[in-house]
Amino acid sequence: MSTTYTVVTIVAAAMAAFSAVSVFTHAKWVVEPLADYSVPRAWWPWLGVAKAAGAAGLVIGLFVPVIGLIAAIGLILYFTGAVVTVARARWYSHLAFPLIYMAPVVASLALRG
Repeated sequence: MSTTYTVVTIVAAAMAAFSAVSVFTHAKWVVEPLADYSVPRAWWPWLGVAKAAGAAGLVIGLFVPVIGLIAAIGLILYFTGAVVTVARARWYSHLAFPLIYMAPVVASLALRG
């Protein structure tokens, strides 16, 4: 396991965890766009749980590689869904946000040794 892989994975996990906490705490800059994208409010806690589980899975994956692989794939699917949701809502100026969170996860997956 390389140092680069470890650092990128920890950054990816931290970003996913931060995003999860932002949903759980109903940070205005997160929940207002979710409402604008017509994401049902009942889904918000589950979206936070998915991101938190992905973050935990990435960290666990440093010790149990198959868990990290599954977590990375799950987070990539999650953020791909976010991109689709933002595009369907026609908020094209917001497309970069889920991509920013997805990038270190993709990098982590690519750096797996």
